[in-house]
Amino acid sequence: MAGRREILTTRQMRALEGTAINSASVTGAALMERAGAGVVTEVLTFWPEYAQQPGRAVILCGPGNNGGDGYVIARQLASCGWQIRLAALAPPVTPDARAAAAGWIGTVAALDDIGPEDFPPGTLCIDALFGTGLTRPLPDECAAPLRLAAACGCPIVAVDILSGLCADSGRVLGGLDLPAVALTVSFQRARLGHLLAQGGELSGALRLVDIGLDSWMKGVDGPALLAGPQPALAKRAGHKYDHGHALILGGGSGQGGAARLTARAALRVGAGLVTLACPPDALAENAARLDAVMLRPVPDRAGLERLLEDRRFNALALGPALGLQRARDLVPVALASQRAVLLDADALTAFADAPGTLFSALHPGVVLTPHGGEFARLFPDLARQFVAPAPTGPAFSRLDAVRQAAARAGCTVLLKGPDTVIATPGGEARIAAAVGEAAAPWLATAGSGDVLSGIIAGLLARGFPPLDAAATGAWLHAEAARDFGPGLIAEDLPGRLPSVLRMLGC
Repeated sequence: MAGRREILTTRQMRALEGTAINSASVTGAALMERAGAGVVTEVLTFWPEYAQQPGRAVILCGPGNNGGDGYVIARQLASCGWQIRLAALAPPVTPDARAAAAGWIGTVAALDDIGPEDFPPGTLCIDALFGTGLTRPLPDECAAPLRLAAACGCPIVAVDILSGLCADSGRVLGGLDLPAVALTVSFQRARLGHLLAQGGELSGALRLVDIGLDSWMKGVDGPALLAGPQPALAKRAGHKYDHGHALILGGGSGQGGAARLTARAALRVGAGLVTLACPPDALAENAARLDAVMLRPVPDRAGLERLLEDRRFNALALGPALGLQRARDLVPVALASQRAVLLDADALTAFADAPGTLFSALHPGVVLTPHGGEFARLFPDLARQFVAPAPTGPAFSRLDAVRQAAARAGCTVLLKGPDTVIATPGGEARIAAAVGEAAAPWLATAGSGDVLSGIIAGLLARGFPPLDAAATGAWLHAEAARDFGPGLIAEDLPGRLPSVLRMLGC
């Protein structure tokens, strides 16, 4: 999705299409024709063998414009010599879909006529039932042929989005059991449902077709953006202090591994200096494991206050294996310093019994990086909403939850997961999705979150604003995991950052 960073809701995409059509420069029928042609092109590109030898497809059409796309796809594939079995839920109900259906000269079966004999090996199943327009659970008569195709080992291609997924949250409406698709072909921009929740697991490879709407993108209000690298990642010339000094607060003896991971990551991502501050009894342990990272003893609150008299410390990270009592003592001092601060792990859990106490001390220079459990401790009402059953759409999403959490906390919030979501108090949002072809399952290992904290802290020290530090850090974190691959453990991640930065020309 290079160059296409905006991620749209259903409402935003409809507004984009409506603006284009109302301008009289394009018709709905023309957009449908472009969409269908784009799906055919992407299918032939994804399975190049079909460009040499036409295949067989079962195309499932709904009554709306998604179904209209299906009729266009059927006509174009048939013209390429494909064998087409087209089945419709009901006659088309929109003018553009009716026109597309009129262009199909083959037979139209009912959905319940589709059986195992329609899915011999090598058959594609093309889902053009509902796409992004569905706001209720997928009827079983529609889900049945999708499940049958999967059971027969036939790849599924979703037109716009897998029918049954909420396009605004990625959640399966009604909690149905839906099969994963091999390929999703959507139009102009990705939708939230392609990346979030079950949508990230079920959408397969995502391809975006340009149907000519870019001229009107500037009128789209407040889309989330896909996280990615930035030109500022390249270090400029200068003294080490020109690139910031990150202070990582560590825990007691025998608890230093997490903070060391954080410190190494901050240094690898380009902070000019990194200091790990720990209780005096942990100095020897950390000194034995660290060289380029400096060490300072910080026994208590007063010790941190003295250390922060040195204004060259411009970013702090607290949380990984810090200890709950130590977090309660040190977090208020860190926040009162008005520096850039990252809070994770114990620095969040320590305030779970009274999150308002924490929120009252936060400021716009802070980044919170909870995983799902930590988020639920600080924002239990929001967490309940995005895990509760979703009977209708648009369903409450992780993005909705994080935007509300950021507004409540008054700072940037990053909710970890394969579909990492970041938002500011003003509602700006980024999604760092390690799903589909960009999946990084190797990050599901102890300590990887501590490394993410260090990457973000290092970028904060380098002067990145909180949202950019969090979003770019999350992207780098996943990219480092993808660069390493299977067998990854958290210790490998900081050492993989140079390879990623080199790839970016940094």
